[in-house]
Amino acid sequence: MTVDGQDFRVRAYRAPSGAWGYDFDWLSGPHEYGFGSSGAGMSRAEMEQAIRSFLAEIDPATGYLAE
Repeated sequence: MTVDGQDFRVRAYRAPSGAWGYDFDWLSGPHEYGFGSSGAGMSRAEMEQAIRSFLAEIDPATGYLAE
């Protein structure tokens, strides 16, 4: 999935509890980095928003989460 010029691999899975989980791997980032989300199933728009929220927390100078 590409959001704002950044490429992510999104993997959905179902936990034994029945809850959905998602792994987002940042493929075009400067480091092997990503994040996860769990809960109800996510729409494409919700996935895009989650990615944008993640990217907003990245320090452009380091490519890591800002402190």
